[in-house]
Amino acid sequence: MANKKLKFIFMGTPEFGAIVLELLIKNDYKPCLVVAAPDKSVSGEKILTPEPVKKVAQKYQISILQPLKIKDAISEIQNTGPDLIIVAAYGQILPKEILGIPKYSCLKVHPSLLPKYRGPTPIQYAILNGEKETGATIMLMGEKVDAGPILSQRVSIVEKDETSNSLCNKLANLGGKLLIETIPRWIRGVIKTYPQDEEKAIYTKILTREDGKIKWQKIAEKLEREVRAFDPWPGSYTFWERKAGWGRKAEKSLKIKILKASVLKSSEDMTYPVGKTLVAQDKVCVQCGKGFPFLSGGKDFLIIEKLQLEGKKPMVSEEFLRDYRDFIGITLK
Repeated sequence: MANKKLKFIFMGTPEFGAIVLELLIKNDYKPCLVVAAPDKSVSGEKILTPEPVKKVAQKYQISILQPLKIKDAISEIQNTGPDLIIVAAYGQILPKEILGIPKYSCLKVHPSLLPKYRGPTPIQYAILNGEKETGATIMLMGEKVDAGPILSQRVSIVEKDETSNSLCNKLANLGGKLLIETIPRWIRGVIKTYPQDEEKAIYTKILTREDGKIKWQKIAEKLEREVRAFDPWPGSYTFWERKAGWGRKAEKSLKIKILKASVLKSSEDMTYPVGKTLVAQDKVCVQCGKGFPFLSGGKDFLIIEKLQLEGKKPMVSEEFLRDYRDFIGITLK
């Protein structure tokens, strides 16, 4: 079936889906309908902002459907009569009524090497767990989350300085290209799917804002991975209970977002209280723990390369030290 004759619906919402959709369109795969999440407000503002996938659809003048619940759109999707449905980070589970509509089923682009890292946050988990490689999977969708048969996979290296943002971009491009290679072979019936190994399945969970709060009892290597995995959401942050001082009449709790960090491995026997702030290599560093449930200091420290004090612009560590000398010697909680 030629590209132009393939009638398909694309479902997606965030940047990952937008990159995949753009690649499809540029390679002569233009959907007849795009299904995305409803517009949402940003940072509590009343103005609604369209999600990235919707912006791409608007750019190419593609019809858009934004149901609050996907089950409410069953009749509209059915009336469209798609040959295929493609899903890339849509965010809702498709009911069997939709799964059974297209002639060539529903295909999903997933940013991991399934069955590892099923669920909503596979990119973050790959970084959190220190994976050396991950990848993209094209799978046949079923009623169980990310458990359907696999059509194709491709491996990608996870760089040492990889953030969720950079890895998302990389895997979306990888997955989009793999999808473009896979679709015609799937339509021609030359692909033999294979089942996932359920014993190797690992599930991820939705991240919350609380996940970003730094627990200094953890080892430095894990905290450094969290800083990269939680960029841009939910971010890694801590609180500075700043004491009253010259020009400041009262104690104030200030939120500090850690934007970039590295690990300092100490050869000294001396340890400090967990969360203690010091100076090393002309930068702020923080004593980390040995991991839960231990509360004593470990051998390693987290060097804060770049940070942002609430209400202020991002600063490199050296600049922050010049302006906030009273930050050194405190204990972060």
